[in-house]
Amino acid sequence: MSRAIHYSVIIPMYNEEAVIEETYRRLKKVMSSTGEPYELLFVNDGSVDRSAQMIRDYARWDESVKLIDFARNFGHQIAITAGMDYAAGSAVVIIDADLQDPPELIIDMIAKWKEGYEVVYARRTRRSGETRFKRWSASLFYRVLRASTDTDIPVDTGDFRLIDRKVCDEMKRLPEKNRFVRGLVSWVGFRQTAIEYERDERLAGETKYPLKRMLKLSLDGITSFSYKPLKIAGYVGVILSIVGFIYMVSVIGSAIFTDSTMKGWASIVSIMLMFNGFILIMLGILGEYVGRIYDETKSRPLYIVRDVYQMETTSRQGHLTGRIAQHD
Repeated sequence: MSRAIHYSVIIPMYNEEAVIEETYRRLKKVMSSTGEPYELLFVNDGSVDRSAQMIRDYARWDESVKLIDFARNFGHQIAITAGMDYAAGSAVVIIDADLQDPPELIIDMIAKWKEGYEVVYARRTRRSGETRFKRWSASLFYRVLRASTDTDIPVDTGDFRLIDRKVCDEMKRLPEKNRFVRGLVSWVGFRQTAIEYERDERLAGETKYPLKRMLKLSLDGITSFSYKPLKIAGYVGVILSIVGFIYMVSVIGSAIFTDSTMKGWASIVSIMLMFNGFILIMLGILGEYVGRIYDETKSRPLYIVRDVYQMETTSRQGHLTGRIAQHD
């Protein structure tokens, strides 16, 4: 491509062969309508189906299609990060391959970007094809996260967004291993605005965010941006200690000044179980923070790339083993 790339579209994918053809067709149609040079940067996050091969086939006759092929599954947030490392555009769009987020909204994002906004994120007003539990848990998570941190992280948003080159460059300076990309984009600042839309159900295939991955992403989000759970543990510990002390004084008083003694070992055992359960929960929360500190101290790269396809030679040489976390 002779002209400098104007837009980079990052598409992380994991076993998406059922939708990849339609994803490519719709993205191609949308980005061609801009009239500016662009690249479709697919990041294969360890797929075991034909996803990567399908992208290679498209790339043989479409120079805008590029592929970063991970050595294994490193996770959705790391795949987005790798896309940012390789993206060459003045504006970078992140969109999942499952087509729950409409590619046609990219045109509106570009219009906002041209107005001067450096981050344009998509806010969901409705989520089709998702269970009531998932909608409820997602809503609860975003509100707990918002209440737990001083960073203004918008609710009801995902990673579907456009970021300016300046924002992308700043994101590349952040070395976190357990990454919560949408939170990090909020943290770096710049002028941000939202576009509202209705999220569709998946075109085909299964969700790549089962409950286990949702919990991992939620913990990454909360522990990356807040230590309030540790403070709450301290407050609850003080309250329980005061309650326990009052109860102890009551028991001693009854034994000294009355003829009766406190009965009910069952209730005492119940209280002990409750206290011990609370202690174990707090140890679990503390363990989450300690585990993340341990992750950050390791000098392993964020991801390992098996191969890249149709990328510039300089990028290939510079990123084949992913980036290594830099500690300030």
